[in-house]
Amino acid sequence: MFKKNFIAFLLTSSVSIAQNHQKSTPVFHEISNQKIVQSIFPDAVKVEKINSYWYRVLDKSQKTLGFALSSADYCQDIKGYNDVTPVLIITDKKFIIKKVALQSNHETLSYTLQLENKGFFNSWSGKTVKEAKSSEVDGHTGATYTANAVIKNVEFLLTNGAKKMPEK
Repeated sequence: MFKKNFIAFLLTSSVSIAQNHQKSTPVFHEISNQKIVQSIFPDAVKVEKINSYWYRVLDKSQKTLGFALSSADYCQDIKGYNDVTPVLIITDKKFIIKKVALQSNHETLSYTLQLENKGFFNSWSGKTVKEAKSSEVDGHTGATYTANAVIKNVEFLLTNGAKKMPEK
């Protein structure tokens, strides 16, 4: 009897493990906004809010190095495969995009790395905010939900940020 119950337990447990594997909880990937900013501006020590969309990136002598936009507070309804996909856009002082980066998120790491490796996040680099606003960026097969969510976040920031450009 014990052996029969033990076998039933093993069968039930393995089914439960298989089901849990298929429905795995998305892993939270904490990404440092400071590291994103300092990857472009190594001397950055402070980021201060200018208006509802823009931040000024400053060095230790309070000199403006560039600017940033974040969708974290605005795009909670834009979901990738697992959840929200907030982005940070870093520009230089002439508002030329230097970097678009995914902020802390629950997306599958292998898919976000795939997008990174294919140059997806560089699609906006080298363009002014106004130029990038009118450019069309394609999603990538294999990470379609994440790519489309990132595109929507970037479009939101570029559209709204262009309406409230800070003074240089």
